[in-house]
Amino acid sequence: MATMTGGKAVVDALEAEDVRHVFGLIGSAGMEVFDALYDAKSIGFVGVRDERTGMHMADGYARASGKAGVFLAGQNGPGATNLVTGLAQANAAYSPVVALAGSLSSAHIYRDAFQEVDQQALFKPVTKKTWTVTQAKRLPEMVREAFTTALSPRRGPVALNIPRDILAEVTDIDGYAPAGYRAETTAAGDSDLVARAAAMLAGASRPLIIAGGGVKNGRSEAQAVALAEALNAPIALSPGHGDAISCDHPLYAGQVGPRGNVVASEMAREADVILALGTRLGFNTTFYTYDNLNRAAKIIQVELEPSAVGRFFPVTIGIVGDAGKVAVQIRNALPKSKPNAAATEWAKAFQAKRAKLVEDRDRDVQSADPLQPAELFRTLRRVLPEDTMFTMDAGTLCLQATDQMLYHRAPSLFTPLDFGLVGFSYACGLGVKLACPGRTVVSLMGDGGFGMTMSEIGTAVTHGINSVCIVMNNGCWGAEKAYQRDFFDGRYIGADVPNPPYDKLAELFGAAGFRVERAAQLGDAVQAALACGKPAIVDVQVDPNALYSFRRDSFKHRDKGAK
Repeated sequence: MATMTGGKAVVDALEAEDVRHVFGLIGSAGMEVFDALYDAKSIGFVGVRDERTGMHMADGYARASGKAGVFLAGQNGPGATNLVTGLAQANAAYSPVVALAGSLSSAHIYRDAFQEVDQQALFKPVTKKTWTVTQAKRLPEMVREAFTTALSPRRGPVALNIPRDILAEVTDIDGYAPAGYRAETTAAGDSDLVARAAAMLAGASRPLIIAGGGVKNGRSEAQAVALAEALNAPIALSPGHGDAISCDHPLYAGQVGPRGNVVASEMAREADVILALGTRLGFNTTFYTYDNLNRAAKIIQVELEPSAVGRFFPVTIGIVGDAGKVAVQIRNALPKSKPNAAATEWAKAFQAKRAKLVEDRDRDVQSADPLQPAELFRTLRRVLPEDTMFTMDAGTLCLQATDQMLYHRAPSLFTPLDFGLVGFSYACGLGVKLACPGRTVVSLMGDGGFGMTMSEIGTAVTHGINSVCIVMNNGCWGAEKAYQRDFFDGRYIGADVPNPPYDKLAELFGAAGFRVERAAQLGDAVQAALACGKPAIVDVQVDPNALYSFRRDSFKHRDKGAK
């Protein structure tokens, strides 16, 4: 037991949890924590320009490292409200983020005090759990529970509100003991269900594995691949998880569904048995319809969360368990004989279609001006190293890019697809780079989304976070402008975005800036950005007419001739 402030108790708890980076924005409500961080030599504090983008950094750090990302909001009221979007994004992605929020002094609650807002109620809908600390002596216990909750299955963000008087209180604090339980689950599936699933897969003529976040976040590539090889079954990936297995594997199909590619989607419509391995078969994979799934297929779903099994589509066999663990169980339960002849032919036909798709992507691109998105994607496939980690935004250009990049080693792809957040990618990439400093990090953004978050160039420069951000600049909110073009007779309002030269803006911050106006400049500019040894922004002028309506289903009522 030692005498200390509540703020010092929080920092001691973070050190005991082996936290290496804390993202945050200083404010008076959390000043005791920041003062204690001054002496915490094992923790690097990353001061950000906005709480929302700082949360995205913590989110990216968590996803890339597998550890909890920590964000400290020093100001109650507006500092806390700014966290909501970042928490909602992390919640949709099941990302283990611990948000520590300074809160109103206990004596001022319910008095309409300065910057008063009910933070407990505010955070509850967008977190796995939210607490408000009531006693300084309980701070170690509350911090320990925050980490345990964030990292236990199913992972997710938590928020801990700490009133400023509790942080300032000087009291005797018990030593901090990190929680013994951590996130690595060993949940196995029911053995009878596993045996039935193995028999069904072994007898399939057109087996398909759709692997999702349960494979990727559990780092279960080896287990999923071993099962696929035993079955000779292609592996399609749910959108946003195209890196769950390496794109180099011959059974890799890329992402499936409306956000994916035609080959993977065609297979999902034709497969007779589908193993949904660590995926909810949710919105981005299916749009909740059978347009991208064979209605007659037998579905075996493996999910760690019981409520996700059979939630959106009826399943023949539902197994509650860890994706990697259950994949091993099914593999071990398969007959020792080779895959049946029909499944072998199915796999060969898939590989031919996949090879043609990959070949066509490179061959059919016209290197011409104005620069087309497909030319940008081809260039990135050519010049980026195999260790590249990609972060994406939710705009139309990033949605086009998601299945086009090469993901050689998990984790390599970080998206906001479940929440559909614009303005996520660049900040997320800074967190990813801090988690994996030895790897190349490339953030793809539209110009609108980058305009929301460009102040974080200052954070990158201050802390030497050398990621590369490629701004696909078409001067508009591309998805919405496409909808106005295709469904509202070109009645454009609010769609165009006048931008400053982002390369020059980067230089003003002290980063490296590069500008691409013609296709011929693209490869050299990207390679220079990779080699510059500084945070880099590449402003790529993309054809403003290269727009695509991804959500055509949402505007069926606007189709010509519709009643």
